[in-house]
Amino acid sequence: MKKLVSLTLLVLSFCGQIFAQELPHLKESAFKGGEKLQYKLKYGFLSAATGLLTVTDTKSGNGAPAFRLYATGKTAGAFALYTVKNEYNSYIDGKSYLPYYYTENIREGGYRRNDKVTFDQKTRAVSGNKGDFKSTVSQTFDLLSAYYFARNLDLSSVKAGDSFKLTYFLNDEIATLGIKYIGVETIKTDLGSLECLKFSPEIKPGRIFKKNSKLYLWVTNDGNRIPVKANVDILIGSVTLELIQADGLKHKLGQRASYSK
Repeated sequence: MKKLVSLTLLVLSFCGQIFAQELPHLKESAFKGGEKLQYKLKYGFLSAATGLLTVTDTKSGNGAPAFRLYATGKTAGAFALYTVKNEYNSYIDGKSYLPYYYTENIREGGYRRNDKVTFDQKTRAVSGNKGDFKSTVSQTFDLLSAYYFARNLDLSSVKAGDSFKLTYFLNDEIATLGIKYIGVETIKTDLGSLECLKFSPEIKPGRIFKKNSKLYLWVTNDGNRIPVKANVDILIGSVTLELIQADGLKHKLGQRASYSK
């Protein structure tokens, strides 16, 4: 159950090297302070968990514009018998969208974990609970900032079938995730039919995924670039993540922007 609920946020977090060494991003962010996204996670037809993502305007230590990103995921429905409530905070620069401070508070049954991570993007240094780490790239993310940076990726040169990578720090290690861009597809959601960009992030077979499991993620092909659906087959059944409510968006949902595909 722990792994199942973790998918609530994990499947949101990785859209992100066809881009040489540095991932190019939009000059103006696709989100703004006050944005609030609510999701539901289903195991088959059963409600398993809910997720909430919010954005708040703030200032960094030197007074520069920044964003505070907040996310929480918790069990729901029949799965609420196994109590899970995880909270994540990421503070990112308002122009580069790179993180400088990250915290997570994990509560899963009797398991507890509290992490505090600092990022020095200039020196490529990451400091966590278990010491200092050195990244090999100039852009390193946490679980939450990876998702928001991905929304701001410049995808103008990306074609269907292209793959690219994103480097992130999670569970006291630096790792890289690959993702393939599938193309444009219109899907039905709780908020209506929406034209989306379809991606397939890498997953590793193991205790939860089948050997041939594929994770698919649909992101609105509009000015907001928000994930509206994700689906993956697991060893028994399938898991689906769906957007159920979106408030405080920078653009009207479905409204195309200059960077739409």
